[in-house]
Amino acid sequence: MFPNTVLRTIFKSSAGVLRESGHLCFAASVKPWTCSSVLLSGSTVGSVAGSFAVPPPVRHYTVKKKQEELQSQLSDLPPEMLKMGYSAVPIAQMTDDVVKKLLSLELASNSEKLQLKKEQLIAKVQRDENDRSSMEVQVAILTARIRNYQEHVQKHHKDKANKRRMLMAIDRRKKLLKHLRLLHYDAFEKVCEQLGITYTFPPEYYRRATRRWLAKKAFCIKVFKEVQKQKAEQRLRQSLASTEMEAAKRETAKTE
Repeated sequence: MFPNTVLRTIFKSSAGVLRESGHLCFAASVKPWTCSSVLLSGSTVGSVAGSFAVPPPVRHYTVKKKQEELQSQLSDLPPEMLKMGYSAVPIAQMTDDVVKKLLSLELASNSEKLQLKKEQLIAKVQRDENDRSSMEVQVAILTARIRNYQEHVQKHHKDKANKRRMLMAIDRRKKLLKHLRLLHYDAFEKVCEQLGITYTFPPEYYRRATRRWLAKKAFCIKVFKEVQKQKAEQRLRQSLASTEMEAAKRETAKTE
C-alpha cells in the first residue's frame, strides 16, 4: 500500500485516468486504496519519479554434474551366445532361429548373464577343471559380484543395503588377496593380471584422527622443530668456540 501523500500526487499529476497494465482507474470514482491495489497488480508499479518493473523471483537451482558411467562388465558378452545351461546341449545348435533367440543371452536376465561372467572369470584363474573352492576362484567370484554392485550403486546411489554388501565383498576380497600374496606370490600376480585388479598395500596401522590427537601431534611437531633449532644453534656455538681456541693456540705457538 502506498502512503496517502504519494497517492495524492499521483491523482494530481494524472489527467483523470490512470492506466497501468491495461486497467482503467478513474480518479473521480475509484477510491485510493482500490487504485493502489490495481497499480500493484500490474506488471509495473507507478511512482512519483517514474515507473520501475517488479522482477520475477529468481530461484537458483543446483545443477548436478553428470557422472561418467561405468562400462558394464556384461557388455563383452555377445547376444547370440547361448545360456550357460544350453551351451553344451547339441540339439540347441540345430534348432531354428526363434528357439535360438529364446535360449540366447539376448532374452536372458541379468542374473543369468552374471553367472556366465563368473564362469568366465573362474576359468581364467582356476588351478584345474574341478577347482571350485580355492582362493583364486573365490577372488574371481567376488570380483564379478563387486563390479555388478558398482554398476547398480552408480545408478541407484540411495541404495544403502547394496552399497554395504559391496563394501563387505571388497573387504573379503582384500583379505583373500593379502593371504594369497603371503602364501603364493606367483598365483597372486596371475590373479591380479587376469582379473584386472590393482592391489594397494594397507597402511601400517589404523588410527582415528580426532581433534585432540591432531592438536597433540601439531604441538609435538612444533616442540621437535624448536628443539632441533636450539641444538643447531648450540652446535654452531661449539664449532665457533673450537675454531677460536685453535686460532689462539696457533697465535701463541707463533709468538713462542
